[in-house]
Amino acid sequence: MKGETGQDERNLRENFWRTAKKAARHVPFMEDVVAAYYCALDKQTPLRTKGILLAALGYFILPADTIPDVIFGLGFTDDIAVLTAAITAVQAHLKPAHKIAARQALTEA
Repeated sequence: MKGETGQDERNLRENFWRTAKKAARHVPFMEDVVAAYYCALDKQTPLRTKGILLAALGYFILPADTIPDVIFGLGFTDDIAVLTAAITAVQAHLKPAHKIAARQALTEA
């Protein structure tokens, strides 16, 4: 499992920001999504929490999912549902540092 998580993290790092920029105007809680990204990459985050976040963020960055992201107006609705469920499940592990980093990253973007 540890090797898979490392590969998942590399894939996430490579593709997250490209997708986040496209989705920013469609996802009303983008700051929480970016905080979840930082939480998933935090070495202190428990493995179970990382797994939940990596799965949800992986779904988010995949262009071909239940409702393809290219469908105007609907493309990110399934992503929003998955991200909402994951963030709600791990809310206790989203630290203030993750949220601060998210705010800074979104300000710079």
